Amino acid sequence: KLRAAGHSAELVSAALTQSRLRGRARAKFGDFAERMLFTEAGLEQASRLRVAAVHAARIRSHRGGVVDLGCGIGGDALAFAAAGLSVLAVDADEVTAAFAAVNLAPFPEARVECENAQDSDIPSDWAVWLDPARRTVDRFGQSQRIFDPASYSPSLTWAFELGARHPIGIKLGPAIDRDALPQSLGSHPVETQWVSIDGDVVECALWSGGLARENVRRSALVLDDSGAAELTASDDLPDVELGELGAFIYEPNGAVIRARLMPLVADELGARLISPSIAYLTGDEPKSSRFASGFRVVDVFPADERTLRRELAARDIGQLEIKKRGWDGDPAALRKKLALQGAASATLFMTRIAGRHRAILTERLRSN
Repeated sequence: KLRAAGHSAELVSAALTQSRLRGRARAKFGDFAERMLFTEAGLEQASRLRVAAVHAARIRSHRGGVVDLGCGIGGDALAFAAAGLSVLAVDADEVTAAFAAVNLAPFPEARVECENAQDSDIPSDWAVWLDPARRTVDRFGQSQRIFDPASYSPSLTWAFELGARHPIGIKLGPAIDRDALPQSLGSHPVETQWVSIDGDVVECALWSGGLARENVRRSALVLDDSGAAELTASDDLPDVELGELGAFIYEPNGAVIRARLMPLVADELGARLISPSIAYLTGDEPKSSRFASGFRVVDVFPADERTLRRELAARDIGQLEIKKRGWDGDPAALRKKLALQGAASATLFMTRIAGRHRAILTERLRSN
């Protein structure tokens, strides 16, 4: 209809792209998405509005404005400006910077510049928020993740050097290699925080130069319908003890696992590890935690398809959630081979116990 009305193919294509991206963006920005403009890569990398608000609250503790380097479509800059901060948003891509300017238009205290992060003039009393580009767009217009930190734009080396001179927050992907994370930037200690929202680990953020909290070197922040909860540590924690499988299994939140704070959850639950280097806890009593999901153990089987098919059919299980750690199989392929039919539901853990592959049939605890 738009083409028939005389609009160009290029304009119609751009409008349809924005309509599609706005639909996807509602998960991150809610109703705000209806007045925003997006690029494919910018939407993929943008912080969810609730997480951006956490960033803004941290940076408000620093007196002065904030320079948002690699601002993308302006998700974090929106939260900074809404929190009353003066904001300079910078992006090297001309189209992305133009979209950010549209998105930040309601906030006169925010301005956007199109330039390389390395060329930005940062006021001495301002903080820096840096979200290095970790995505690129292929020749088919599809957003692709960059896994090598050396290929980020700007590079982590440059980002860490900047952090030695300015209070800084650096947003990174949650799966980044821990060996790439510094303990300090110049003379400033670093706090590393993994953030989970509604069960998904969405980022790893580095804070330094007055933005890091005293005596906190790593933390796990969990955001869900119940609000916010956090675990922190100032140093390495002792290993969780091993033990036999109990009546219950607990799966720690991914942010807790990546922050290596499982010992705190194990203490809270009175739990132990099922197997070395596998992030499942087990206990003898049903307990609840904001930092772990709980399951009652129903039975344990050898991890072979024939046994599983027989046992699940006998229990009339037709809906099966499959979790795995220490098992190389594909849950989707296994589910297909099991040919599930029935009215009951369950959760199956494919893992190792005492060095042997086992399938643990469980029921999710309602309190979790």
